[in-house]
Amino acid sequence: MIGRFFRKKKTSDSNSQSTASLTKKSDQIPSAKASVNSNARDAVNRQVGSNQKQRTSHSKQKPNWSLAQFQVPEEPGKLRFHDLELPLDLLHAIADLGFQYCSPIQALALPQALDGYDVVGKAQTGTGKTAAFLIAIITDLIENPVEHERYLGEPRALIIAPTRELVIQIAKDAKQLTKYIDLGLLTLVGGMDYGKQLNDLNSKLVDIVVATPGRLMDFQSRGDIHLDQIEVLVIDEADRMLDMGFIPQVRRIVRCTPRKTHRQTLLFSATFTPEVIELTEQWTKDPKIIEIEPEQVASNNVEQVVYLVSTADKFKLLFNLIQQDGCESIIVFANRRDEARRLQEKLSNYGIRCGLLSGEVAQNKRVRTLENFRAGKFQIMVATDVAGRGIHIDGISHVINFTLPEDPEDYVHRIGRTGRAGAKGTSVSFACEDDSFLLPDIENLLGERLPCVQPDPALLSELPDPQNYKPEQANQNGENVHSPTSQKKRPRKNRPSPDNKNKRR
Repeated sequence: MIGRFFRKKKTSDSNSQSTASLTKKSDQIPSAKASVNSNARDAVNRQVGSNQKQRTSHSKQKPNWSLAQFQVPEEPGKLRFHDLELPLDLLHAIADLGFQYCSPIQALALPQALDGYDVVGKAQTGTGKTAAFLIAIITDLIENPVEHERYLGEPRALIIAPTRELVIQIAKDAKQLTKYIDLGLLTLVGGMDYGKQLNDLNSKLVDIVVATPGRLMDFQSRGDIHLDQIEVLVIDEADRMLDMGFIPQVRRIVRCTPRKTHRQTLLFSATFTPEVIELTEQWTKDPKIIEIEPEQVASNNVEQVVYLVSTADKFKLLFNLIQQDGCESIIVFANRRDEARRLQEKLSNYGIRCGLLSGEVAQNKRVRTLENFRAGKFQIMVATDVAGRGIHIDGISHVINFTLPEDPEDYVHRIGRTGRAGAKGTSVSFACEDDSFLLPDIENLLGERLPCVQPDPALLSELPDPQNYKPEQANQNGENVHSPTSQKKRPRKNRPSPDNKNKRR
């Protein structure tokens, strides 16, 4: 416990290192939430508008703004963000993002989380759960400022997610929500420069850390980060953590945080398997269980079709498909990294603007690839399921399953990359002699039969010579031999993803 006194302090003021600082840590600083009197929280001023509590220590330089500039009418059955009595600076950021009413998961989870309860939520990707736990964290950190001296490398909130892309997306959402709030945010992911991340950690006080389990363990094992002051712990996509074998690492991380009675824990999962339920019993105390069942597994905005094709003809079909009108922004999914790499190389040989997103690609390159795809510099992104899990980009016209996923849940996640934000999208799957047996399980999950058709002969036309092929020559005769749907070209949308709590008990 006394090891904390060997950590770096933020201030260099020698007066701050008083004799009191040398007292026993357990006497000096009660751990995390234990230091907050729950009865005192009921006395927090919870009036909305001009009477909302504002803490200048958490306010950035910002323009004058009032709640009068964010008028949202009441609607039956809908919960406004106004109704949650959030800090004004946070409401300002929410208004900038265009959010007005809570999504179903937000409407059920936020009131419980803001009142200090542990929450276990079942919700799919894209339901707004990220915003739910980020709003809860930010509100808590504002309303419960640390009164004692703080040390570097001691975050107050920790968010663990299974993939680097998902971590980066969560951090991006957190940055947008803390636009007018002075909270330190740090992202820790593998595949990026350790020294740079360490410098970021040691250059300022960090309030929120978003991390993958492996890189967080690296920082812990070297003594660069300390989790004994964590007040809020978020574990996102717990089912995916199980699938990827991260739970042993997550267990070690959780053991380094305060006891579950001395922290708030928010756990989200797309499914409630017996293993996930066991984890919730271990890591939470009297949690509020929230289940959001989608009205349907797949969005009505996504047209789905399955092409019955031989393995030998798959690349022909892919090549001819992407030449068609409306195919301006495409994600191609493959099951294995080597398969994804070969696809990207073959497409690139034809001069097609194509990026690769898989676990074998360095993280800094993956970030650049995603940004290039988002900006329209790449027409196609070839991805594996693990790498593609955290992709939240509006304007993707097509998802192509070059190989059917072995897990039906991955099919749902794949096709959910298109048809976002009310736009229409198309999912095309190739079923060959090697993987067509996977279709029944996918259809059982969807609750419907998928249309399975033979591709038009023109879609199986012979491939041109890569050395003589120029992408601009494709489809110059104006034919549209494509496919399931005829779509007009639409501009890529650069709108921020809508994916993005507190203790008042």
